[in-house]
Amino acid sequence: MSILKDILYKVAIEGEIGSTDIAVNKIDFDSRKIGSNDVFVAIRGSISNGHDFIGKAIELGAVAVICDTFPEIIEKGITYVQVKDTNSALAFMASNYFGDSSKNLKLIGITGTNGKTTIASLLYQLFKKAGLKVGLLSTVKILVDDIEYKATHTTPDSITINYYLNEMVKNGVDYCFMEVSSHGIHQKRTEALHFVGGIFTNLSHDHLDYHPTFAEYRDVKKAFFDNLPKTAFALSNIDDKNGQVMLQNTAAKKCSYALKSYADYKAQILENQLSGLLLKINGNEVCVKLIGTFNAYNLVAIYGAAVELGMESLEVLRLLSDLESVSGRFQFIVSASNITAIVDYAHTPDALENVLKTINDIRTKNEQLITVVGCGGNRDKSKRPIMAGIAAEWSDKAIFTSDNPRNENPEVIITEMEHGVTAQNYKKVLSISDRKQAIKTACQLAQPNDIILIAGKGHETYQEINGIRLDFDDMEIVKEILGQLG
Repeated sequence: MSILKDILYKVAIEGEIGSTDIAVNKIDFDSRKIGSNDVFVAIRGSISNGHDFIGKAIELGAVAVICDTFPEIIEKGITYVQVKDTNSALAFMASNYFGDSSKNLKLIGITGTNGKTTIASLLYQLFKKAGLKVGLLSTVKILVDDIEYKATHTTPDSITINYYLNEMVKNGVDYCFMEVSSHGIHQKRTEALHFVGGIFTNLSHDHLDYHPTFAEYRDVKKAFFDNLPKTAFALSNIDDKNGQVMLQNTAAKKCSYALKSYADYKAQILENQLSGLLLKINGNEVCVKLIGTFNAYNLVAIYGAAVELGMESLEVLRLLSDLESVSGRFQFIVSASNITAIVDYAHTPDALENVLKTINDIRTKNEQLITVVGCGGNRDKSKRPIMAGIAAEWSDKAIFTSDNPRNENPEVIITEMEHGVTAQNYKKVLSISDRKQAIKTACQLAQPNDIILIAGKGHETYQEINGIRLDFDDMEIVKEILGQLG
């Protein structure tokens, strides 16, 4: 049991009814999970308003309610605390409840449109190879050193984040690498966390279903760096036009990385082949197993972060050469008939173009490049025609299909994609709404030495249709089909 007034430390309180000097069991923002002696935090979400469920939470046993407006009915014996912002209050309460765990390890946040998962996962891998105890909070998975948990969001809610950080501390973890999404920043999920470093990857078209303008999307990302303490480092990609913006108002140590610009950490691509990259980083050459310009950016960011965290530079280069690609990020197989199939998470215009440019850079042009791509339902519609146009422009054939249609009609999504295809590319395009059939068609069209790119879902092992998650793994399906075709 905890004392409520202790959990409320640093929360901006505007009013109280009842005593905060009471013992409480746990905190939650989901009224359905409330039990005896719990604290209910009423969050105003995009779908529902937690203030509408205060009565239900009390019925289930809540002894305290945290809200931004006192309810009309005040129940006797219940403590009500009015706060300025319940999202912010939840962040501080969760941190206090779990012993301010982020201060007891070195927490590094990675934000940007593309590359967050790869950088976080490879930093985890690199520090593990260095013999350290490491944690990971990512889109793909949550790792408490060697213990793996399933991830459901890029940036989990404040209670989940602090729960796993506490588990890491209890397991002796020294470093934790965490993806930080714009949703997570905007909803204050990371507000009470103590970061020793932040990394900015890039900024491109994404999440404009959530953020009304690109400027707001950029400024939300910038807020993460604005809030870093002066004891932290802020490492930014200054080849991106927003890279310097991220550093403008931060109190943290300002560091930069780049391939094209002068920077603290500078990489140059010497060779780019399907077998990997030969890079020169700050004057030293290193061979790595990862492929493409976008991975060169990821690797120099990892190098910079590791050096800023105190690792010796030559040791970092040695460890970089041993890193393996992340699940669903430019993963490829070669079939018995010499067809290369690549699975990648690319689900934004910029990411898709980067992957397609990478493939075109390393191919001989004597083979076909066939791209299978879809766009998610109930998400930013404006990127659909842009992604379709890119797929058709950079491929010999493009097959438009379903991604996670969610509650939208896949045919409607595909029609919206088709609007982005120019007249000269239209004959390259096929539209097949069934994703497995689309992958099968790509495999049937492919000849020996051809390349198939299956984009959009990457590491995901499901397809979400009308609220139901069905088993679906791009890599397993393409392996199966190519195996059958021989």
